Amino acid sequence: MRILVVGAGLIGAATAYHLVRRGHEVTLLERGDGPATGASHANGGMLTPSMADPWNAPGIWRELLPSAGRRHSPMLLRAKALPGLMRWGLTFFANSTPGRFDANTARNLRLAAYSLAGMKALRDTELLDYDASTLGTLKLYRDARALEAGIRKSATLAPGLVEARPLDADGVLALEPGLASIAARIAGGIHFPRDESGDARRFTAQLCEAAVRHGARLRRNAGVLGLERDRRRILGVRTAAGAMPADAVVLAAGFETPHLLRVARAWLPIAPVKGYSITCLPEDAAGRAPPLRVPIVDDALHAAVTPLGGNLRVAGTAEFSGRDTRISPARIENLKQLLRAILPDHADALLAGEVQQWAGLRPMSADGVPCIGAIGPAGLYVNAGHGHLGWTMADGSARLLADLIDRCAPQLDAADYSPRRFG
Repeated sequence: MRILVVGAGLIGAATAYHLVRRGHEVTLLERGDGPATGASHANGGMLTPSMADPWNAPGIWRELLPSAGRRHSPMLLRAKALPGLMRWGLTFFANSTPGRFDANTARNLRLAAYSLAGMKALRDTELLDYDASTLGTLKLYRDARALEAGIRKSATLAPGLVEARPLDADGVLALEPGLASIAARIAGGIHFPRDESGDARRFTAQLCEAAVRHGARLRRNAGVLGLERDRRRILGVRTAAGAMPADAVVLAAGFETPHLLRVARAWLPIAPVKGYSITCLPEDAAGRAPPLRVPIVDDALHAAVTPLGGNLRVAGTAEFSGRDTRISPARIENLKQLLRAILPDHADALLAGEVQQWAGLRPMSADGVPCIGAIGPAGLYVNAGHGHLGWTMADGSARLLADLIDRCAPQLDAADYSPRRFG
């Protein structure tokens, strides 16, 4: 089939790759000047089945609603975004009951584990080089009660899908000696050895290159203006350069996906949630060992610090601010303070060099589970709404969608991720 994939981020690149490998004629359309110009550009750099739980945990309203206007809150709701979030927000809170939250966590966990199972084969087959690390992630706790709660929570994760190793303070330092300067403040941690990390932008670019090697076409600066359809099926898309016919169209356009679906009279509750990161690039990075070996998720500070070769990325915060991609100096300063709290002996030197600032809009579905499958008229598919788990789920989501397009029996229950679940 002739298939157009809209969006060359992590999800679109993986989708195009797996479809072209199955023999389809694939064209990947990217509105930016290259792959990974949106939410995939400078994310936290981790693949974490260990963090498969959606953000709408029971009681989330107690954290989210009071955050309006509090610029230092890890999760920030800006008042100007409220009108556009009303319908999405009702679905978001409706899925925060214990039963729904647990079911949605289980769905995410199955897809995340399925996805990571394919990453090694993908790396080995295409010889991808993106500062990949398979040392896992370390969740750090500064409070004994929080550590106990974290251990109890990790015990509820399916042991066949996630491995969790509780550590006392000495165990944390043995795994990650780079935390020695805050040893007195460490209560313990949990090591998730099956998690991975790396540079998502480089991964996406190289996966697009691999797709092109196998016969796909990548068109840059090719923003999609709308969908072409008749009464029964999708006929292609419209771009500034004209119409592009296709047998099928896959929308992997992140938070823009619902906008493109309007002509199909389909509604998906996917909202943009802004995330921030800073990337420290020391001048001597190539010849120097990074201060950390293992990516750190600090439970108390709601931050992640990820080594990327000799560089270091700090990511955190979730901001509901609509489609605003402007970088808030206050939020960047928050990340710098988080770095100082985690690596006090190294922070000043890291921040004295080149520091790249970034903000991107994660596409967050209202129930925290991605939307993968057919929607609207025949020939129209979506692969979007992955939120903070985009890279974690990218390969598995692409393989699941390719199975559905080829009408093969998928290895997961596709109904769990169907975009039609919202009616």
